[in-house]
Amino acid sequence: MDNQALRLKKGKEKSIIHRHPWIFSGAVAELPKVEEGSIVEVLSSDGQFLAYGFYSGRSQIVCRLFEWEKQNTDDFKQQYWTKKLLAAATLRRSLLHLETTNTYRLLHAEGDFFPGVIIDVYDTVAVVQLLIRGTELLVEPLKIALQEIGFQHIYIKGKTSSFVLEDVRTASGWLKGSVAVPVRVKENNVLFDVDFIDGQKTGFFIDQRDNRQLVAHYAKGKRVLNTFCYTGGFCAYAAAGGATSVDSVDISKDAILKASTNVRLNSSLVEHTAVAADCFDYLGEIPEAYYDIIILDPPAFAKSAKAVANASRGYKQINLKAFRKIKKGGLLFTFSCSQNIDKVLFQKIVFGAAADAGRNVRIIHQVHQPLDHPINIYHPESEYLKGLVLYVE
Repeated sequence: MDNQALRLKKGKEKSIIHRHPWIFSGAVAELPKVEEGSIVEVLSSDGQFLAYGFYSGRSQIVCRLFEWEKQNTDDFKQQYWTKKLLAAATLRRSLLHLETTNTYRLLHAEGDFFPGVIIDVYDTVAVVQLLIRGTELLVEPLKIALQEIGFQHIYIKGKTSSFVLEDVRTASGWLKGSVAVPVRVKENNVLFDVDFIDGQKTGFFIDQRDNRQLVAHYAKGKRVLNTFCYTGGFCAYAAAGGATSVDSVDISKDAILKASTNVRLNSSLVEHTAVAADCFDYLGEIPEAYYDIIILDPPAFAKSAKAVANASRGYKQINLKAFRKIKKGGLLFTFSCSQNIDKVLFQKIVFGAAADAGRNVRIIHQVHQPLDHPINIYHPESEYLKGLVLYVE
């Protein structure tokens, strides 16, 4: 065997031939003798070439694939990575309305056939998030490619971030230029101040853009409750959409202060209350039939397959509380960003909560992540965000 290659067990080639980008440890017959993060060739049990990927022998996912065409590994230089990034940028620039939205996801890991790297744009700043070993070797190529696209302010979030899947050693900091934070951005002409240095993930949850717009569409004249509000994405849209009142709840005092700022950026008329509290407790204590719209956008309850059972109970509990408290004729926006909870299971969980609450409930919208978070058709796991907009009689 080529000791630089990874060889699969017999019968484990099918998913790779079908371009699924993950190889799990149980499918491997022989591991390569290379350093963590190295680019390796993947071979079938009989030695036939299948793909190239980033190797991680200490992970359950031992290889993340990015190329299925046979070529010289010396070709994985600047030109190769620039071409991938330019393809991702071209897609966004052809589909997004950049005159009204200057914050978006430029690169979405497996969704753009580029595992281990996320790049989010905040006006003139590109924020790079490294998720796996191996991508550390691409810092300079990524910087050069981003400059070629037109970004002169490039920030990387590395080992200081909690949003890494493996032991990424690259430190956070500026790769090119610098700007003061927070940066003011616009999303569908709604304004936000974003701190990508100290904020969660890359600073803002860009993946809810379309769903925030949906809240704005229904918010006029309504009382709105946004739980797990973070920095107030849904709150600002509700205010901009003409809500009479918006209540923002998050356990983080720092988050609700930022939510208040973002609401004020978009409306001086709305009655806004920011509360630092446990969202489960808050929903249990509020009066019945007070809110016209309730938004449930919790953090991922199931960060692993082992957590699915407990997560399911958590999702059911929070939805049950909301069903019991929302006004007749109210709208419940409920989401899960847990990759391990698929949309079928999520809908079953919400169904159970509705049944226990004894309310007549209809699905008005089924929603997921926006177009700049593309779903790789060969990798259904990349459809991580799912949501329901429910009319509650």
